[in-house]
Amino acid sequence: MAAPGTRSFSLSGLLPAQTSLEYALLDAVTQQEKDSLVYQYLQKVDSWEQDLSMPEFPEGLEWLNTEGPISVYKDLCGKVVVLDFFTYCCINCIHLLPDLHALEHTYSDKDGLLVVGVHSAKFPNEKVLDNVKSAVLRYNITHPVVNDADASLWQELEVSCWPTLVILGPRGNMLFSLMGEGHKDKLFLYTSIALKYYKDRGQIRDKTVGIKLFKDSLPPSPLLFPGKVIVDHVTDRLVIADTGHHRILVVWKNGQIQYSIGGPNPGRKDGTFSESTFNSPQGVAIMNNVIYVADTENHLIRKIDLEAEIVSTVAGIGIQGTDKDGGAKGEQQPISSPWDVVFGTSGSEVQRNDILWIAMAGTHQIWALLLDSGKLPKKNELKKDTCVRFAGSGNEENRNNAYPHKAGFAQPSGLSLASEEPWSCLFVADSESSTVRTVSLKDGAVKHLVGGERDPMNLFAFGDVDGVGINAKLQHPLGVTWDKKKSLLYVADSYNHKIKVVDPKTKNCLTLAGTGDASNISSSFTESTFNEPGGLCIGENGRLLYVADTNNHQIKVMDLETKTISVLPVIKSENSVVDGRFLLYKQKTLPKLPKSAPRISLSPVTASPGQTLQFKLRLDLPSGTKLTKEVPSCWFLTAEGNEWLFQGQLSSGEIENIFSQPTISLQIPVNNALLSKSENKAMRKLRCRVSSYTNLIKITGLGSSRAWVGVCLTTMLYCLSKQFFLNVNLS
Repeated sequence: MAAPGTRSFSLSGLLPAQTSLEYALLDAVTQQEKDSLVYQYLQKVDSWEQDLSMPEFPEGLEWLNTEGPISVYKDLCGKVVVLDFFTYCCINCIHLLPDLHALEHTYSDKDGLLVVGVHSAKFPNEKVLDNVKSAVLRYNITHPVVNDADASLWQELEVSCWPTLVILGPRGNMLFSLMGEGHKDKLFLYTSIALKYYKDRGQIRDKTVGIKLFKDSLPPSPLLFPGKVIVDHVTDRLVIADTGHHRILVVWKNGQIQYSIGGPNPGRKDGTFSESTFNSPQGVAIMNNVIYVADTENHLIRKIDLEAEIVSTVAGIGIQGTDKDGGAKGEQQPISSPWDVVFGTSGSEVQRNDILWIAMAGTHQIWALLLDSGKLPKKNELKKDTCVRFAGSGNEENRNNAYPHKAGFAQPSGLSLASEEPWSCLFVADSESSTVRTVSLKDGAVKHLVGGERDPMNLFAFGDVDGVGINAKLQHPLGVTWDKKKSLLYVADSYNHKIKVVDPKTKNCLTLAGTGDASNISSSFTESTFNEPGGLCIGENGRLLYVADTNNHQIKVMDLETKTISVLPVIKSENSVVDGRFLLYKQKTLPKLPKSAPRISLSPVTASPGQTLQFKLRLDLPSGTKLTKEVPSCWFLTAEGNEWLFQGQLSSGEIENIFSQPTISLQIPVNNALLSKSENKAMRKLRCRVSSYTNLIKITGLGSSRAWVGVCLTTMLYCLSKQFFLNVNLS
């Protein structure tokens, strides 16, 4: 069917008729009455002299999950289409996705239904196609998505909020609009009757739209969109929310997995480690061999007992709640999209971690789960297991107030505790207001720290500016961690792809690491890059920062003394408890070097077990040189007779771009139960007989250009350590 003329209409044209329908539906009792009312409404709308026509998708827009661009009046002709105007940062848009998944499961393309996502970005970072790709993968979106970076359709239709659904008829004619979340019943009612109405008139066609899922091109990875990471200071372990794999990993600090719980598919089940499942878990907190998990898309708080190897639910009922007050026992209290958790202490005289603070992103509040009987500021004594609101009205605002229930948050996504004086507060990464806020542990007062602006209703005061207080600008920060030793707060400034540091005394906010580019380079603080880091934690008595580099599918290790960054290898060990499926990786066949490849010996260096050695490979090639696609370029490490050095670490990788060449990290194993006796003996020699014990490590880089060339870098090491840089010129 030919597209309509240039005249187009906004959604306001539907308002009078649809409002009358919705009032009539309020009085309808039976399902038959409701179906009949919607059918009559469609008869009325279909009889209008002129359709409220959907404008064509503008040319040049980028598409995902399709074989090519889609046309409203060619590809979608004969379909009932649900357009989902969304932005991937928005918790309300995330809440809508299960409704759309359920709709797509009920009605297929062959039934005449198609869902199309129209991504209309709030933040500048969300306009970038690669970042939209990551969101499509993270949220398992399998329908076509168009990146309307300039929001041209949004403006033409006069859409006013995220999310907004627009239901189209088979002529591209607009039938219904639904604003906000929580309209699942109406969505199913309107869609099902529209399909029936137009099938009765022979206007539904069974032709299919070419779908090519972007997720099918995703390579396997030990981690998939890790959201948060925390250190267990007692046992020297890390707990990682492997969000995209729907599981929790407990790993030693050399990256070896001790426990893998849940995954690889989403689910909601308690029980043994082999039975239990999660759905996109985010925040984690560990104490005394017990882990608490913000099981975000299950709307639950889960408890993992590492000794009993049991997972249980301690808060939430498994469906999204709308209660903004709480007060019920945890397992009976509905909650909404918990995003982070941290331990705290109640007002009791004995200092004990008897509260679990919760960043409740779904209701824009801070909640508390009482792990023992205790008292919150301005509240009476509360019983154990009570789950209750602590701060936030539930309105999405950037509102600070001395009264905690009158303050407003906007999708709080990260928490960290400073219980000591003079701070005595929770730090909150308030993502949608692009601020960091504080909540007093004495009286609940909510105060501004950095970012945003003074107008509590303005949630668009974002940017990337170092400065003091309100003059500093952030972009959708998702994580914070407190360094008690230095009295500094570290911030994952997620959409600026940076790690920043805040002095709460002066409110000065400075960039610590990251160039601002969304890429994956591990080097010095000033040269390294991140890609939407979602969480971070302090370790090694303030010497290291562990960063969940979410879109790079990695945990980065920031050494605050040497100001260098390395990647934590994550790998299964033979004695780990891995009940969720863990991807296995075949060792690559290493290419043979040509005999002409030069060998360059480096000077010995000294280090302690547990430290990291970095090799920065630089191939200085003639101008205009490009990598030959048909000839793979790679790097690899070998250590004949000392393979234990690479235990649990990547020993090879690709060179994909000569302008972004790799930094190769090698962490020296520590003397622990994970090493065999013979390897421990070697470690003792390395420690005690530095002058007489030598390991040969061959670091090999293969580069390809117009003519295949290679270089072999060899270093003699007594004991491995500090970072060094190596420049290799190829002629």
